[in-house]
Amino acid sequence: MASVSTTAPNAHTRAMHNDLGREDQTLLLFAHLMEGGKEDDETVESLGKLTKLLNDDVEATKKGEKSITAVIDSDCVDTILCYLDMRQTDVVRGHAALCTSAYLKAAGEDGSKKLSAFFLDRIQRGTYDDYIVAFCVAATIFPIVPDLTSELFLSEGFLPSLGPLMRRKWKSRKVETACLEMLNAACMHSHCREAVQKYCIDWLEEIVDQDTEQVVESMYTTDPDTATQEGSVSMRRHSIHVQNLAAVVLTKLRLKAVQPDQAPPDLSDPSQPRIQPATTSVEDLSKKFTQMLIKDPEHSSQSSVEGLAYASIRAKVKEDLAGDPQFLKSLVKTLESAPPRSPLMYGALSIFLNLTQYRPALTDEQKRISQLKAYADAVGKLQPDPLNDNEHVSARCKRVFEAGLTPVLVTISKTSSVASLTLIISILNSLSMTPSMRGPLAQQGAVRLLIGAWTNLPEGDPKNMTVRRTAAQALARILISTNPMLVFGGSTPINTAIRPLVHILLPDQTVDTRDLLPTFESLMALTNLAAVDDDTRRTIVRVAWKDIEELLLYNNPRITTAAVELVCNIVQSPEQAEALFADTSKPQAQTRLKILVALADAEDAATRSAAGGALAALTGYESVVKAIAERERGPEIILGLCEDDNEDLRHRGVFVLLNMVACEGQAGKVAREKFLSKNAVEIVKTVVTRSKRREIVELAVQSLKLMLGKE
Repeated sequence: MASVSTTAPNAHTRAMHNDLGREDQTLLLFAHLMEGGKEDDETVESLGKLTKLLNDDVEATKKGEKSITAVIDSDCVDTILCYLDMRQTDVVRGHAALCTSAYLKAAGEDGSKKLSAFFLDRIQRGTYDDYIVAFCVAATIFPIVPDLTSELFLSEGFLPSLGPLMRRKWKSRKVETACLEMLNAACMHSHCREAVQKYCIDWLEEIVDQDTEQVVESMYTTDPDTATQEGSVSMRRHSIHVQNLAAVVLTKLRLKAVQPDQAPPDLSDPSQPRIQPATTSVEDLSKKFTQMLIKDPEHSSQSSVEGLAYASIRAKVKEDLAGDPQFLKSLVKTLESAPPRSPLMYGALSIFLNLTQYRPALTDEQKRISQLKAYADAVGKLQPDPLNDNEHVSARCKRVFEAGLTPVLVTISKTSSVASLTLIISILNSLSMTPSMRGPLAQQGAVRLLIGAWTNLPEGDPKNMTVRRTAAQALARILISTNPMLVFGGSTPINTAIRPLVHILLPDQTVDTRDLLPTFESLMALTNLAAVDDDTRRTIVRVAWKDIEELLLYNNPRITTAAVELVCNIVQSPEQAEALFADTSKPQAQTRLKILVALADAEDAATRSAAGGALAALTGYESVVKAIAERERGPEIILGLCEDDNEDLRHRGVFVLLNMVACEGQAGKVAREKFLSKNAVEIVKTVVTRSKRREIVELAVQSLKLMLGKE
């Protein structure tokens, strides 16, 4: 190793630190780290500076500079890796992990060799301290360099050696904990998971199934002198924490045996084996985790939550968890008290996501393919689990909501990571599927949360595109079913919801399958907002009119209907009615009016109704009356509404008719003449005799008088 001073840098040295070359800075930092006995904040500061030097080194070497890793020998690497020891504080371990990652990236193959040598050397030494450090290092670097770590993990003889270590008469809880944390991380790698299944499953089962009372009783029976051996009882049985960790590892192994969405085997089926292997099932493990979280959340929440985050992928486990109100309340409390951006918070959110997640909606083509697959799978008895159908998921969502989750989601969203916020949005999206929960969701702050999430997630990041669309869709669903006047105000003006809704107006062009549900729900929500006031209508038109106009002629009747309903509410604003339709001197206004009149003759009754409502507002303008009257089929279409079997449509038809025949000037005269030439008198008389609603009869009678000149 290069010679370094072991004297702590004084204030003058620290002041001159930045004036030194990169290699000298590196050596000084290692000297500081090797001393030990420092306060955590000093250690963290040194690790942070070293991490920065290593990160900068990657760019420096690209420019032809010499890498600082040349002065980092095995002893230096040992120093960094030993700070990953579980006996260090979490903040030190976290900075050491960042530093290790930066070093491995900067040092390349040489760094991998030094890491391998460190791990193998510690394992060969075989002391408890060496095992602890080696296992902690392996657990930390698995996600950083999975290929290298899996190679070490799968080295000959390593996994088989763990069984005797874990079965030793005298237990070291730190060794056991470090070992199980390593196995837990390793299970994320498919080959490592298979190896753990092969070599470790038996002793993992033994740890999970250990009855501590039986262990103690057996010890006194076989060794009466136990009572005189201080500490021997606790040292000869696995701790609860170790049992919990073993259960988490076992859960990950068990989940790979059967696909999560498959129904359990039918034991009445003669093709199934009559004797099932006596193993701890995922369902058994989930019950263990559930009880742990309820009875001892302070000490077992991390392992319980991690285990359930995996176990709750199974449909049967989902049903059991959602059917336990005490567990749901405990999990809500755990989430509420979890540190921001912590694995505990993410794990608890993952459980709630699993409980509330619906199967993805399928297109007709996808449904057909799914049916074919189901038919093919029938031979192998691999049918989708019915506990994951919409009815069961909806019931689970209701129970989760009733446990008081929403206010907690609102609170933690303010300090959540992007990953946790993504889960929060997905959970709210599922809860919003149930119409009866939308109002309470809005009252508990979900609207403000979703608007804030959509606004704050970086727009340019491709990873956030789907999340932002999901947030906007959940917002749309809630706003469809709630009174905007009760939702908005104060720090959340109504206009803040418009841009997220407009974001999903047009189908997502980046995916192969075109999903029109977000478009439909966005239109419905905007329609609800457009009923509030002219300022809101003005904002909608300014931000979204181009897209709304395109959707008026969309090749889907439900989309067209929703778009016309939105236009109907928009034109209740005189300003927007005049600008968009009434100024018929502009070709665009003429075209829009023609489209609206044509839609009043659409096959779909809801579309005709919406178009009729819009024309009822627009025919208050003389220019609109003239344009409709002079159109070849304009009067016929209006009379068609008057003849409709639906009384609501007849009401709209005679309202438009009265507006047109009551219009003053040349436009009114032309309208009356056109209607008379289309047998309007007989049609309106029929309306009078057919209609039961007084307001329709009164409007029809007034129209007759005007057309016959008796007014």
